[in-house]
Amino acid sequence: ERNKSFEMSSFVETKGLEQLTKSPVEFVEYNKMQLSRIYPKGTRVDSSNYMPQVFWNAGCQMVALNFQTVDLSMQINMGMYEYNGKSGYRLKPEFMRRPDKHFDPFTESIVDGIVANTLSVKIISGQFLSDKKVGTYVEVDMFGLPVDTRRKALKTKTSQGNAVNPVWEEETIVFKKVVLPSLACLRLAVYEEGGKFIGHRILPVSAIRPGYHYICLRNERNQPLTLPALFVYIEVKDYVPDTYADVIEALSNPIRYVNLMEQRAKQLAALTLEDEEEVKKEIDHGDAPSEANNEPRPTPAENGVNYTASLTPKPATQVVHSQPAPGSVKAPAKTEDLIQSVLTEVEAQTIEELKQQKSFVKLQKKHYKEMKDLVKRHHKKTTDLIKEHTAKYNEIQNDYLRRRAVLEKTAKRDSKKRSETGSPDHSSSTIEQELAALDSEMTQKLVELKEKQQQQLLNLRQEQYYSEKYQKREHIKLLIQKLTDVAEECQNSQLKKLKETCEKEKKELKKKMDKKRQEKITEAKSKDKNQMEEEKTEMIRSYIQEVVQYIKRLEDAQSKRQEKLVEKHKEIRQQILDEKPKVK
Repeated sequence: ERNKSFEMSSFVETKGLEQLTKSPVEFVEYNKMQLSRIYPKGTRVDSSNYMPQVFWNAGCQMVALNFQTVDLSMQINMGMYEYNGKSGYRLKPEFMRRPDKHFDPFTESIVDGIVANTLSVKIISGQFLSDKKVGTYVEVDMFGLPVDTRRKALKTKTSQGNAVNPVWEEETIVFKKVVLPSLACLRLAVYEEGGKFIGHRILPVSAIRPGYHYICLRNERNQPLTLPALFVYIEVKDYVPDTYADVIEALSNPIRYVNLMEQRAKQLAALTLEDEEEVKKEIDHGDAPSEANNEPRPTPAENGVNYTASLTPKPATQVVHSQPAPGSVKAPAKTEDLIQSVLTEVEAQTIEELKQQKSFVKLQKKHYKEMKDLVKRHHKKTTDLIKEHTAKYNEIQNDYLRRRAVLEKTAKRDSKKRSETGSPDHSSSTIEQELAALDSEMTQKLVELKEKQQQQLLNLRQEQYYSEKYQKREHIKLLIQKLTDVAEECQNSQLKKLKETCEKEKKELKKKMDKKRQEKITEAKSKDKNQMEEEKTEMIRSYIQEVVQYIKRLEDAQSKRQEKLVEKHKEIRQQILDEKPKVK
């Protein structure tokens, strides 16, 4: 507000974000008049950095970072100033300096006076990315205004154990509208399959040129790496809204546009020509009786039957137009034959084929191992229980034998004493009772031990049964889910390949029809010049119509084939859900 350009204001990053959020346009206007410095907040005890791009978008002149930490923010800062001789100075865009221009950093529309860009990047291959035998992949990011920023816009597939010369051939990533190219930058980063950083390169969009490029990579400190490089194809164009795409296409390729217009004109002329000929025929047939009356001809001439024989210029023309009549009856059959010759039969993968997929087989093996381990654990528990009961049985048996031996020994000693003294034997019955009681006690303990063992074994078997039942139920759920995922993945891949097949079939159909047209033109060359030119014009006209009809019928056949395939895919997925108990 004081408008003193020699003064500078310092904002902590949180305060700067607050100003940028509440009044972005006013903050940009303030930075036109005075210097502003942004510094990291005090709670960044790990010396991490904020994203400087946020404050560059608002025109802040001094965006201070912690240079001891080389993170993504610092890498973007180094990449931004690399293309100005690393001098540390970059001139702000003109509309951020002119007092008569107003700019909103959060705009989503094109800025007045600034030509937006369309950027396309295709990652083709890499060279000498690492000396290790690891997989590598590439990530593509765009930084700039909020509307331009796209984090991880593309992540390629991981190359399998090839870091020397991996080839990706990924689909082209298109940044349709880069509103402010002068503040936007493109980042290409290469990582190992485990996420370890290999190298990157940050390129300002305004410095990118179209074509094939070998892009040498830099390390985390933006220092050049000796060998690692990416081979890419880049297209840079001015952004054109979809409403004006046809006009720009016509201006950029006028020859193709003119040929297209001529082709459409010929197709329309062919239609109007047929209508005019029909009108002429009606007029000619209407005049036939009056002309026929002037000649001494029989009565049938009045009906126009013999009228064509009296006109020499018209037989050839009428013959030419009358020839397609029988051909038109056979055309559908020929069309179907030609379409069937290029149409490829596509069969949906059956459930058995889906079960042979690597991921599903791997899960089955895992479940088999888990079930085997479960049975093994229960078998060990059963063995331990049997050993425990065997030890108890032996203990009871040994105790019984020991006590019986003591009783028998006592009875024998008492019997010997009685025989020496001649006293009567009163203790024999007592010994027998004790032995009988001992036998009864032994039997009772063994019965109890046996019942206890049977009950414990029964409980153990029940526990095993329910554990296996629960495990099988969970395995079936997982297998059904996995089979469903495999089916969806394979079916999506099949539909994607089907689109490519459709394009190949169209090209093959056009190739066959063009060959057929060339054969007709070769046959026409053997005739006289006037007739050849007339037939050539007729062939070109009919060729255009045939191509349009054939392509339309081919597209209809392809559409029916795709609908049939999609319906078959649905049936297979439903069969998977219906066969839950059958999955093994």
